[in-house]
Amino acid sequence: MENIQEKADFLKSEYTKQLSLLDANARRLWGKMNVQQMIEHMSDYVRIGSGRAIEKLVTPEEHLPKMQAFLSSGKPFRENTPNVLMPETPLPVKHSSLKEAIDEMQSELDYFFEVFKNEPGKKVTNPFFGDLDYEMSVQLLYKHATHHLRQFGIAA
Repeated sequence: MENIQEKADFLKSEYTKQLSLLDANARRLWGKMNVQQMIEHMSDYVRIGSGRAIEKLVTPEEHLPKMQAFLSSGKPFRENTPNVLMPETPLPVKHSSLKEAIDEMQSELDYFFEVFKNEPGKKVTNPFFGDLDYEMSVQLLYKHATHHLRQFGIAA
C-alpha cells in the first residue's frame, strides 16, 4: 500500500476495525504495553499529528532529513523502537474499557482528517520527525499504526 490515499482510507475506516479484533488480553510479540495501553498511546500520537497536542522537537535539526527520508520509505519501524517521550513502565490505562479506547482512537482519527481538510497546507511538528504536512503525517500514522498491529500479531 504505497498510495497516501489508500493509507488515509485505511486509517479512516479500517484501523479501528482491526483494533476491535484484538482481545484485551492479547499476547504482545514485543514491548511492554498491553492492547489498551497501545491504543491509548496511539491516540496520543494522533493528537500530536492533528496539532491538538504539542510536543517539543527532540530530534536535532541536522538529523531531520534522515528521519524524514525514513518516514518516506517503505521501511517499517523496528520492534522495540525506543521512544524517549514514554516512561520506562507503561502508563496506566485512562479508559474503563477497550471499546472506549477504540472509540477515542476513531474520534481522534476523524478529528485529524477534519483538521487537514479544513487547513490543507497545515504543517504540524512531530517531536521525532519535525514539521510534517498532510501526506507525511498520514505516512507516519500509517507506519506507526501498522507497527502496533504487528506487535499484537495483526498484519495490515
